[in-house]
Amino acid sequence: MCRHLGYLGPVRTARSLVTGGPHSLVRQSWAPKDMRGGGTVNADGFGVAWWTPDGVPGRYRSDKPIWSDPFVNEGMSSIRTGAMLAALRSATEGMPVERSAAAPFTDGRWAFSLNGRVVGWPGTLVSLAQRLPVAELLRLESPTDAATLWMLLRSRLRTDRPEAALMRLVRDVLDLSPQSRLNLLLCNESGLWATAWYHSLWVLVDERVAVVTSEPYDDDPRWKQVPDRHLVSARPGHLIVSPLEVAST
Repeated sequence: MCRHLGYLGPVRTARSLVTGGPHSLVRQSWAPKDMRGGGTVNADGFGVAWWTPDGVPGRYRSDKPIWSDPFVNEGMSSIRTGAMLAALRSATEGMPVERSAAAPFTDGRWAFSLNGRVVGWPGTLVSLAQRLPVAELLRLESPTDAATLWMLLRSRLRTDRPEAALMRLVRDVLDLSPQSRLNLLLCNESGLWATAWYHSLWVLVDERVAVVTSEPYDDDPRWKQVPDRHLVSARPGHLIVSPLEVAST
């Protein structure tokens, strides 16, 4: 469906984070290893959100394949960051291929992406969206399931911790659309949180670095695959992988 990668660690260039390794994120755009029936390439756009070492957020998105966008080499080499979320898009049939539909979705403090799809969208999310103020609905970035999930998650993050907000959102969506595929990735300057619900997810965490990604970008033996239907909370020196408390579907 898509690929994404969250990184927290020593300051690096954004380019090195998306091009580094024999199975880099760029390579995953045309040669992913584990799509689980969700397409064959990830060529419908990409995006990167980052925080500079002094905490200034930035974002770049494109409707082009990551391999064809000159910004990867010409712009990302000058972006230095210790906190970043990058995402590749494989658009679900019927959804627009446009810059505003590409993750990450952000609000300054947070960055978010979806690897998956909400089956039956938009109808299956109507009852959840109706709970939000009209002003928020009017700010929806793109008519896609990912943008709608971000709008719903962002509202929950105002009152809930990331783990609780993600778990509640997954539960509520699955109650309405049990066949949905919901690998969600949330990032800020200090943490990474993710769900594995149907699609692949891997983590690499030590005292200096934390990476959460759809597929490993190299052959480091420390990579660990996250079991399906689990929730991840990670930062350097910290990793918790716990079952998602969602009724069996």
